[in-house]
Amino acid sequence: MGASVLVAAISSAFGVILLAATAYLSALLRADPYIGDSGTLSVVLAILGALLLGVAVYVAAIVTANTFATVVAGRTRRIALLRLIGSSARAQRAELARQGLVVGVLGAVMGLVGGTAVAAAGVGVAEAALGLEGIDFDLVRGELLLPAAIVVLTTWAAAWAGSRRVLDVTPLQALGGSQERGYAEVSGRRGRHVAAVALMVAGAALLALGVVMGLVTPLGVIVAFVGGILSFTGLSIGSVLVMPPVLRLVGRAFGSGATARLAAENALRQPERSSRMAIGVVMGVTLVTMFAVALETVERVLAVSAGGELPEEMTTIIDTFAAIMMGLVAVSAVIAAVGLVNLLTIGVVQRRRELGLLRAVGLSNTQVRRMVLLEALHITMSATLAGLVLGVVYGWAGAQSVLGSVQVDPDGTGSTFSLVWPAVPPGPVVAIVVATAVLTLVAAVVPTRLATRVSPVEALAID
Repeated sequence: MGASVLVAAISSAFGVILLAATAYLSALLRADPYIGDSGTLSVVLAILGALLLGVAVYVAAIVTANTFATVVAGRTRRIALLRLIGSSARAQRAELARQGLVVGVLGAVMGLVGGTAVAAAGVGVAEAALGLEGIDFDLVRGELLLPAAIVVLTTWAAAWAGSRRVLDVTPLQALGGSQERGYAEVSGRRGRHVAAVALMVAGAALLALGVVMGLVTPLGVIVAFVGGILSFTGLSIGSVLVMPPVLRLVGRAFGSGATARLAAENALRQPERSSRMAIGVVMGVTLVTMFAVALETVERVLAVSAGGELPEEMTTIIDTFAAIMMGLVAVSAVIAAVGLVNLLTIGVVQRRRELGLLRAVGLSNTQVRRMVLLEALHITMSATLAGLVLGVVYGWAGAQSVLGSVQVDPDGTGSTFSLVWPAVPPGPVVAIVVATAVLTLVAAVVPTRLATRVSPVEALAID
């Protein structure tokens, strides 16, 4: 459960840092003599704070739920054995819920303390680098407890929900070993897929409505934000149907050798596990790309409206905000990395017998390591491409819904337009690609060592 505690801690810290960064930015803007008394600015900051809080809560919920669901899936056989000797289904589910609550509390407290410490250090660095003095800002705030509370609740809920499949399996069936559902079985779950499609359609409709409302008022970003949450939730639920074929298709680009084929086919053999790993990386890449595109678009539009160049004060403010937001890239990358390492490691542990059989029939240690590395590479490549596309779309929708009502004259002819075109900054995109490449190597280190640590004879003896 150590990895689950770590994920909960990072998720809690992520929320704390987001809220602290937003509060500090608000104090920084209020201290500006030119725009500090702006009523519109207050509204925009309030909206921004609410949106960032929603993002923090959502990231925490997805990461902790996916991680704990995978951990619970790996304990199927143990729970079935306990039921076989007399333990009731209710008792086992209650035990899982208690463990989820303990994991959530430990992780939330660690994240709260660590996130506050990181935020304090960030404020000190910002003040020293920008030469800021006299900023009215209190770091210790009551709302910082909210991400920690949400992490506790989502971890407990993930433990409870993750136990449903375990307790549906009869003890005698589980005695043969714990195997995740295959792609054919998962794709036949119509209820889940209907819910996923409904959420994606509803989310897309709200995104479009938010963009249209943005032509009249910046409050359209709230509607667009809800649309983004719903559409991504639908994608997360339906990822078990969509991501495995995509992973398999990406895997075919790595050749037709035995190792490459095995790595590609494993996405369909364990669709739920591979989807959980992929969606975590998709979420991190989407979040970073979304902020980068939105910030670049906003800065470009404001520059055009100001006649081609922003005042130095406004440039400083925008650059400070961009630095704060991009500083959170490291946090989201760590969340994705821990989740991917954890799920890959659990997958290798649960597949020790399979890996031992592959080594027994002729695969070398190098080929087994290469197969695990290719699985990680397939996931990060597919997730990065999906995240970049989603991030551009969400970032453009956010910028459009905020700035659609701002009339600017791009060519000096007196004509105005309300359509904001997305501006994709190359720097963050390159950084994302490099970071995911490093993530692949880091995430595969522990699983590849575990894959060959047990001898084939010992692995085959595992039930």
